[in-house]
Amino acid sequence: MPNSSSGSAGADVGALILRLTVGPMMIVHGSNKVFGPDGLDGTTRYFDFLGLQPAAVHARVAAATEIGTGALLTVGSMTPLAAAGVIGIMTVASATDHKGKGFFVFKGGWEYVGVVGATAAALSALGPGRYSFDGARGKGRGGLKSALFSVALGVGAAVGMLAVSRKPAEPSVDDDAVESDSSDD
Repeated sequence: MPNSSSGSAGADVGALILRLTVGPMMIVHGSNKVFGPDGLDGTTRYFDFLGLQPAAVHARVAAATEIGTGALLTVGSMTPLAAAGVIGIMTVASATDHKGKGFFVFKGGWEYVGVVGATAAALSALGPGRYSFDGARGKGRGGLKSALFSVALGVGAAVGMLAVSRKPAEPSVDDDAVESDSSDD
């Protein structure tokens, strides 16, 4: 079987460790959107709060993307596409849920999603390695082109989705009252 693009067994083992870390994490994250305490209804309400419309569609697409990309990464199949899906999900999370909250995850910042997205890009560059479905088929190579493809597709899909589907938050009643009070001066 071919080695990863670096040609070393260490890189193959490293790719396996990354795949077995990020893949199952994405599966569990997506499964929580479906089977968590409030299930898809709760995820839909949260996506509505984030301004993603139609929220019910986005909740289902996000869950399916996380479960699907997680499964593909875990077994090492279609790694550049799977990495692109993870990068896209993390880009959307950074631009919605984590936006304006700084860097640190304990303050709601983008630290976690940045690390997961960068790990997916690195895994695309590294390739799935010989201990993978793609490796068994002789397609265990990554490289710069693979990583750039994953990043461009993931970020591009996220930006496109946000441009089409993100609606600004409706002003609250209190905001309207403040504006009308200030216009009376």
